[in-house]
Amino acid sequence: MSQSILILPGDGIGPEVAAAAKACLQAVAELEGLEFTFSEAPFGGAGIDACGEPLPEETLRAAEAADAIFLGAVGGPQWDHAPKRPEQGLLGLRKALGLFANLRPVKVFKGLEHLSPLKEDRVAGADVLIVRELTGGLYFGEKREGDDEAFDGCSYSRAEVSRIAEIGFKAAQGRKGKLTSVDKANVLATSRLWRKTVNDLSSQYPDVTVDHLYVDAAAMALVTHPARFDVIVTENLFGDILSDEAAVVAGSIGLLGSASLGASGPGLFEPIHGSAPDIAGQDKANPSGAIASAAMLLRYGLDQPKAADRLEAALEAALLHDERTADLGGTAKGSAFAQSVLAHIQTAQVMEPAQ
Repeated sequence: MSQSILILPGDGIGPEVAAAAKACLQAVAELEGLEFTFSEAPFGGAGIDACGEPLPEETLRAAEAADAIFLGAVGGPQWDHAPKRPEQGLLGLRKALGLFANLRPVKVFKGLEHLSPLKEDRVAGADVLIVRELTGGLYFGEKREGDDEAFDGCSYSRAEVSRIAEIGFKAAQGRKGKLTSVDKANVLATSRLWRKTVNDLSSQYPDVTVDHLYVDAAAMALVTHPARFDVIVTENLFGDILSDEAAVVAGSIGLLGSASLGASGPGLFEPIHGSAPDIAGQDKANPSGAIASAAMLLRYGLDQPKAADRLEAALEAALLHDERTADLGGTAKGSAFAQSVLAHIQTAQVMEPAQ
């Protein structure tokens, strides 16, 4: 049965990295005997230009009907003063689809420790999954704009905290069994509710060890001892900042992908980098984050773990053995690196799942 993938190329380097991800998905599908149907729709700045809205109604309907959604990137200076910014389309899509959980893995592959600007012995073995709550907190609270005073409201309910914490606990069960909950409970009422809710849930997961860190301490530990972490669960604003900070551990924000998931319906998969309008159209963009996101789309969006394993193995092989893009100290064009990954897809050794 065919599975449908909606591609939202977006803005800046978004179309370039989305094309690389699509090519990889097509190659994996051919080898694994899968059938994917692809479609595209305007979104972000491209949606504003085409339809006057960052999330056009037709794009939303296409997203709701898809099995999975891939997003390139949104934003750019030409829309800075638009009535609606491109990023509002992303917030609207997350809300409309109920995508409350953002998964951002950060892994340092053995042999690639030197790519990090941090000391190699400091990042060796780092393998962190950041689970970020995505539809609550400051980004979705009451707002008041003003020249002399402004206001952003932050609120969380126990139900909102419980559902994201449960994803963190379950993820930890399939990894090293350690969950770190990040908050600012010494200052914020929402963080005190967050901590209490996580502690209350912990009795349901006796095989998971739980600890708590204030967000400032967590930010420091991510760059001084990243291997201490297994799964981090945190609220929207903290997760946004920490997951971008964690990119330095692996060596470049261009390496990292993400998945945004809800209780049901299609997930949204996107690299965590921005639209980088300063290099758009120059074939300089690193497609690794987009390709990693495509692998997450296979794993979490379409339930194709073997295909995901093949694509991840191909990406790792290309990073280990082939010329890298400029953000990683190499000279390869983005399209050339994508071709390297495509070549490794053909030869990737993938373990059969255990019966």
